[in-house]
Amino acid sequence: MAQEIVNSGRILGPDGLPIRREQLTREIATPSLTGVRQIWTSSIASGLTPEDLVSILQRAVENDAHDFLTLAEEMEERETHYGAVLGVRKQAVTGLDIIVESASDKTADVKLADEIRALIADPAFDDMTEDLMDALGKSYSAVEIMWDRSERQWRPRAYEHRDPRWFRFDRETGSELRLLDEVDFFNGIPLPAYKFITHRPRIKTGLPIRSGLARMAAFAWICKAYALKDWMAFAEVFGLPITLGKYGPGATAEDVAVLRAAVANIGSDARAVLPESMKIEFEKTAAAAGGDTLFEKLCEYLDRQMSKAVLGQTSTTDAQAAGLGSNQASVHNQVRGDIIRADARRLANTLNRDLVKPYIDLNHGPQEHYPTIRIHIPEPEDLQQLTAALKDLVPMGLRVETSVIRDKLGLPDPAKDAEVLTAPAAAVAPAVNHHQGCPHCGTARNAASD
Repeated sequence: MAQEIVNSGRILGPDGLPIRREQLTREIATPSLTGVRQIWTSSIASGLTPEDLVSILQRAVENDAHDFLTLAEEMEERETHYGAVLGVRKQAVTGLDIIVESASDKTADVKLADEIRALIADPAFDDMTEDLMDALGKSYSAVEIMWDRSERQWRPRAYEHRDPRWFRFDRETGSELRLLDEVDFFNGIPLPAYKFITHRPRIKTGLPIRSGLARMAAFAWICKAYALKDWMAFAEVFGLPITLGKYGPGATAEDVAVLRAAVANIGSDARAVLPESMKIEFEKTAAAAGGDTLFEKLCEYLDRQMSKAVLGQTSTTDAQAAGLGSNQASVHNQVRGDIIRADARRLANTLNRDLVKPYIDLNHGPQEHYPTIRIHIPEPEDLQQLTAALKDLVPMGLRVETSVIRDKLGLPDPAKDAEVLTAPAAAVAPAVNHHQGCPHCGTARNAASD
């Protein structure tokens, strides 16, 4: 019955309309040199002012996010700290193991799960998940599936990440992602069902375009850009002596011009010729109170704000005096663990919706239950507490498989003839040296003499 549904074209997309199979094997979001989907764009970050930034963020909310998306990309390239912490958050999820769970233990359901496992084993799948996590900074990411049917089976032959600037949200709700096209440049065209994987991390409630981390970090980024510029200008002259030219009360305008030229050139020439009535002095400057560390402290503060925005904490990126092994760091790491679980859950939901279901529907028809992708997050174990509990509970009769404990400790099963650690042998009690004063010995001798 499922195969009949596949052949009859009765597979319905999320919009309730039949899937158009001829679109699945055709590349749709192609770039062009002169059209609406160009890969070349001008810089936004160069010379950006706070007023410009406010305008860019406001236009993004009004459904013109081209400049915001360009700025979000440049922020990753120009700001080392923001790019680093954003990369940490992306890789915290893409580096986890992906597990496929079958809908049931039935043979048919297990077979479907095995087919999804084969999709995940494709090296292109890992690259695709990394492309989807680009949504963290920009609020969404779209990957076009290049379906192949050369072996009479629908399979993705490639996943093409598409520039987020080629898309826009619908004007009515601001939540439906549409593709820019010459057919309708103003509103865009709907994305064909089963053709795109679109990931939206939902970092905050509200319009999707407002939930990108780049929007949250933008003001810290521009403040740091100004601070670095001023810091470099300050570093050029900090600690250098001030060159003072002094002339007498009777100096003419021509004499002042000669002195000014001498002061200007003495830094490079280290020599000058002056009238006897003029002199040049070098005044040493003392660092103003805290002035020599002002810019450094400001940049460190802004880095911490970016870390909070992206990771939800600061300890793992900027180790403070408390140390990474402190209780404070453990609390921060727990918060970051919550973020990883949320990101992993949302990415898994996207893959189940836009990859697993389309693949199963195209090859086997709609199912009542589908295999499920789950991203496994290993939970840290308190090994010392576990060891103490086993030490008390096993002698009381608790039965525990050794393989389970080895897995928790991260130890492999020993080889058959391997030398293994064993518990130390119990100490043997020393022999009692009986003597004449021992009542037991005396009783024994008396009994023997009787």
